Amino acid sequence: QVQLVESGGGLVQPGGSLRLSCAASGRFISQYTKGWYRQAPGKQRELVAVITPGGSTNYADSVKGRFTISRDVANSTVYLQMNSLKPDDTAVYYCKFNLFATIVWGQGTQVTVSS
Repeated sequence: QVQLVESGGGLVQPGGSLRLSCAASGRFISQYTKGWYRQAPGKQRELVAVITPGGSTNYADSVKGRFTISRDVANSTVYLQMNSLKPDDTAVYYCKFNLFATIVWGQGTQVTVSS
């Protein structure tokens, strides 16, 4: 059973940066596609970024050029580096690991961008 633990959220001023981490434990971690999603109040959860086992990445248009998804050498921790943050980036951010029909979500971490 894969378990995920997120960290790194918080309050930041517009234009600032944060890095989120999602550490995984369990079997076959390296084979999972790993992603970050976010959900703002009153809105649906949306994809932010994803990284495949082969290292390919994809981003939502709203974060391209500002956010970077990456993983550690062991391919068990996924990161989301967020730069040039905007108030519209305020949301609860969730990591998600999936392998075929197996989907695991992190507990979520709040990111608030405000002056």
